[in-house]
Amino acid sequence: MKLHVLGVSGPFPESNGATSGYLAEAGDTLLQLDFGSGVLARLTALMPPESLTAILLSHWHYDHTADLTVLLYRLAAAGKTLQVFAPADPSSPIREIVAAAPCFRLTDVSPGDVLSLGSCTVRVGEARHPVPAVGYRIESEGRTLGYTGDTNTLPSLESFFRGSSLLLADGLFPSENWAENLPHLSAALAADLASACGAGQLVLTHLNPVFEPRMLLREAQSRHPNVSLAVPGTTLDV
Repeated sequence: MKLHVLGVSGPFPESNGATSGYLAEAGDTLLQLDFGSGVLARLTALMPPESLTAILLSHWHYDHTADLTVLLYRLAAAGKTLQVFAPADPSSPIREIVAAAPCFRLTDVSPGDVLSLGSCTVRVGEARHPVPAVGYRIESEGRTLGYTGDTNTLPSLESFFRGSSLLLADGLFPSENWAENLPHLSAALAADLASACGAGQLVLTHLNPVFEPRMLLREAQSRHPNVSLAVPGTTLDV
């Protein structure tokens, strides 16, 4: 399995950047994790977006979904439809657009759901965020990609992501800026999660341009032996 990093910022992009978007590739199975602003152009540079097996959304905030509203034009022009899996959130304007667009087939998911998509088994887990949100565990040929989406601490995260080959984790805050009532993990807490669940490698993402990423990396490296920052345009072996 491979992970193509398309966009890593949140809640807004850095200069020439893109917000959340990642492509998981397992043979012929192509699963797009989130679809934030700037992601469509980067995905199109790799492959025709209409060739995706499915889109998996962690939640409906704009920095994770904005380019869906442009993707629908491409799908309509190509005469294609795509499956979209996401947590139910009736308050989301983008969800209303996706649900009404003929080019999308929207399916609501909840923690505990298990999806069979191509060669992958996709498990849906809990997340703690101000809106309905989930994480995903993608399994294929003995390898496991864990994606936290946006979350703060939650007791179930350790067991859900246990044994992940690669954990792609929300590590937005430096420790001094993190608080229990905020919507994201710190880099250090993401590293603690990776260590607790036995993840082979940790990739920090949802990088806020306000915070220096190298500082986040240093904090995480003090808690886990194999940590890197998500870098747009890179491809990682899971």
